[in-house]
Amino acid sequence: MLNILWPIIIIISIIFAIISGNMEKLNSSIFESCGTAIQLSISLLGTICLWNGIMQIVQDSSLIKKITKLLQPIFRFLFPDIKEGSKENKEISLNIIANILGLGNAATPLGLKAMKTMQEKNSNKDTLTNSMAMFIILNTASLQLIPTTVIAIRNSLGSQNPTSIIVPVWISTICAGIAGITLAKIFIRKSKTKN
Repeated sequence: MLNILWPIIIIISIIFAIISGNMEKLNSSIFESCGTAIQLSISLLGTICLWNGIMQIVQDSSLIKKITKLLQPIFRFLFPDIKEGSKENKEISLNIIANILGLGNAATPLGLKAMKTMQEKNSNKDTLTNSMAMFIILNTASLQLIPTTVIAIRNSLGSQNPTSIIVPVWISTICAGIAGITLAKIFIRKSKTKN
């Protein structure tokens, strides 16, 4: 869908710039945007490398076992079908930890890996399991204690107080998580009573 939407927006922008006589402004904004994108990418690279390195250390050390054990009561409630100590349990833990640290770039491949593992164990391949649906909801709500990527972006764009968004992020992600989990549990319960 985005492959269709973005070219349409670009074509409309160029046509509008031609009609309104703003081709010079369009050209200069294209080159300015390219420079800004490169600066932003370079400034985010350090943050991404740092946190991906930390996640790799967590993954390779026994720390992941301790964190997974700490999260186990929550996991039993959210994912009752997933066994404690299983491969998908570990992968879900890594994804949730990455999300909590605000590492969307690290969380995405970990989340895809967890979904792949859950799909391998899914008996009905064309339908999501309850655990898969709950996992998608958690990733969409994306509870974050440290919104690292957003703070890095705000810092690179010259924000006077890049960390001022932490409390609003906590409030919004906690509310989104509670709403998503509550609705998912209601729908899961309804689907079980129908079957």
